[in-house]
Amino acid sequence: MPKLSIERLNALAAEALARAGASAEMARVTAAALVAAEAQGMASHGLSRVPQYAAHLRHGRVNGSAEPRVINAKAAACLVDADEGLAFPACALAVSEAISRARECGAAFAGVTRSHHFGVAADHLEPVAAAGMVGLAFGNSPAAMPAWGGRRPIFGTNPIAAVFPRRGQPPLTVDLSLSEVARGKLMVAAKAGKPIPAGWALDKNGNPTTDPKAGLEGMMVPAGGVKGAMLALVVELLCCALTGAAFGFEADSFFTDEGNRPRIGQAFMAVDPAALAGPEVFYERIETLVSMMLRDPEVRLPGYRRVELARQARASGIEVAAALLNQLETLAGVS
Repeated sequence: MPKLSIERLNALAAEALARAGASAEMARVTAAALVAAEAQGMASHGLSRVPQYAAHLRHGRVNGSAEPRVINAKAAACLVDADEGLAFPACALAVSEAISRARECGAAFAGVTRSHHFGVAADHLEPVAAAGMVGLAFGNSPAAMPAWGGRRPIFGTNPIAAVFPRRGQPPLTVDLSLSEVARGKLMVAAKAGKPIPAGWALDKNGNPTTDPKAGLEGMMVPAGGVKGAMLALVVELLCCALTGAAFGFEADSFFTDEGNRPRIGQAFMAVDPAALAGPEVFYERIETLVSMMLRDPEVRLPGYRRVELARQARASGIEVAAALLNQLETLAGVS
């Protein structure tokens, strides 16, 4: 497979999005997020999303000239309107607001409304960890899972992420979808013409399937059964009831070019350890737990594989399947 530098892929993805109708800043921020996901080994949220986002821009599912802004606020909480654009600029604004408000108030909550797919949830929290704070991220998505006991998709796969900074080390980063796997993995399998493992998805009739296309037309299986379904409900309410965003069942699938503007929601929290036991105690407690975890040599710290893959990508570039690269170059107008 061809291997390209991060810089080259950033430029290629940004140009593809800009030619589809995104503003220069929206294209730049979004491209950087998608390439970062690819560098971390998250292909389902990486470069494969560029053609999808470009199609949404061309078909009017995204406002390419959106300008996110804070539309309501109190001391420790605020609401950012994504203006129906791609999510990344609005999420960056929300995270920045959460950090600055947490410095003042000890903790802060920033919601995002009228948004779009926000990629790798944990990546939005990198500035929170860099500020020495604990971060939480939540996002809803178009309906893909039933309420427990139901047979119709109601909730999205609704990712949850958390970040806990360490002193002199990468932060502990937890990022998980509330479906058995992220729906993007079905998209990747469908494009590759490969089956998916049993237990990932149901077809539109509620039957187990190993066909990724049938799974995309049907429903995802909640992680952990009823527990995953209940957590998906919590995320749906945090991201939509508090922000006024669209519930998953009100948003058309991301996996179709045409449809409505999703107008879904995200939420971010930042907590300053200085407002609680203090940074010194916080870091000591983190390291005590990490040391205990690592007494078992098989234990892998969450998020560290992504850090290593990203380091390798910065040093030697990223392999891109020839078909995907050709698609990106075509969208970017590269002959």
